[in-house]
Amino acid sequence: MAGVRRLVLDWDGTVTEVDTLHLVLERFGDPGLFRRTEGQLGHTLGLHEVIAVEFASVRAPLAEVVEWLLEHVRIRPGFRELAERWRPLVLSSGFRELIEPVLAREGVELELLANELDPSPEGWRVRFRDEAVCATCGEACKRGSLLEDPVTYVGDGYSDRCAALAADRVFATGALARYLDGLGVPFEPFSDLHDVARGLERPAR
Repeated sequence: MAGVRRLVLDWDGTVTEVDTLHLVLERFGDPGLFRRTEGQLGHTLGLHEVIAVEFASVRAPLAEVVEWLLEHVRIRPGFRELAERWRPLVLSSGFRELIEPVLAREGVELELLANELDPSPEGWRVRFRDEAVCATCGEACKRGSLLEDPVTYVGDGYSDRCAALAADRVFATGALARYLDGLGVPFEPFSDLHDVARGLERPAR
């Protein structure tokens, strides 16, 4: 595996074409609350605070939400091929209960690190996988889960920032790409996971 020792993939908005957490909140939660809290992310609220507040507004049965997701979630082209070739770790700020059914639908088995849910009818409660505060960013983030060095990281959003800055090589799209570009941090852009697979066959820039 030239150029990579450990490949780490974000899930929502990276493996999936659209962030599935956003889809769930728009369909089953409080869309107004979602829009308000997203605007406070990184300013007055940390990521875990935002996730906990937003998902407390979801009261639908988990099985109903999973059934809906399986009908609507689209995976970026190239995921199966990338998974079979590189056996990445999926490192997500989302929920195991929402990710594993989609992986099963795709016929893909991978190592997964994600948060978990207590889907109460009074409002979903989140069981965060790791609440240790990062000395670099001041939040509970993904950086501490990058246990192997070197790491190639693939991501798209806010939850990927600190991990991407710790990685040896980064493929980025969306908000993560804009963030890294603003810092002058090098990354390789992608639109689908075929792009990432092709990039991994080349030496890092």
